Amino acid sequence: MLAPTAPRHFRTLFLSDVHLGCRGCQAPLLLDFLRYHDAETVYLVGDIVDGWRLKRGWYWPQTHNDVVQKLLRKGRKGSRMIYIPGNHDDFLRDYVGTHFGGVEVMDRALHETADGRKLLVIHGDDFDVVVRHARWLAHLGAGAYSTVLALNTGFNRMRRRLGLGYWSLSAWLKLRVKNAVNYIGAFEDALAKEARRVGADGVVCGHIHHARIDDSDGFQYVNTGDWVESCTAVAEHHDGRLEIIYWTEIRASADEIEEAGAGTDEDRIMVEAAE
Repeated sequence: MLAPTAPRHFRTLFLSDVHLGCRGCQAPLLLDFLRYHDAETVYLVGDIVDGWRLKRGWYWPQTHNDVVQKLLRKGRKGSRMIYIPGNHDDFLRDYVGTHFGGVEVMDRALHETADGRKLLVIHGDDFDVVVRHARWLAHLGAGAYSTVLALNTGFNRMRRRLGLGYWSLSAWLKLRVKNAVNYIGAFEDALAKEARRVGADGVVCGHIHHARIDDSDGFQYVNTGDWVESCTAVAEHHDGRLEIIYWTEIRASADEIEEAGAGTDEDRIMVEAAE
């Protein structure tokens, strides 16, 4: 394996929907990502810990603890850490306005990019009509979702044995159900309306596990995705530009290049950047 370069450094990193405590959490991939990415500010945009799942049965392997320790270590090394609770870790909303382990807990934040734009940072569950008005149905849906994620894990285990890369069965199913597509559109519209109401130029959210950056009419909608299906994060470069990082795709490309021998200097740079 080629020696890794120093971590990529960004102005800001946005992570959400890690779901520590859930069997579908891709903690090893997140650890890999955190090892090679640093930022001046890291926003944890909700559902980092899956309190709903932990209430039904305790599941906390060492890799999940390692993720917590890795995030806290980034704070100790100088990154500003901001935790915005979501619906699955809503127990932390009792601690809004406090600090723990160098992490600031906020209900929402107004982030200013390097190029002067204001972005509302919020998990987004407050604008999900199911979570707001039918919490029992949201819990039922979370249970069904966990079942799909379990199938997704087994499916990808078989793909690895066949030498194939990661592919999200659950995300594929979700985006092919008409009601789910309509739900995503309504969610995006509601978040955009709230961001405009508070005078923001855009919004950064999580909750629906669908990574996306959309620019229209001078407004920017950003969803960070998740670390159970897509394994994505959003990074702000030092010039204010936002980018979705698809970590499984980067790792798969790096592995293919490495297996082929990384024959050119350009290939070698790609592998080292991914590592």
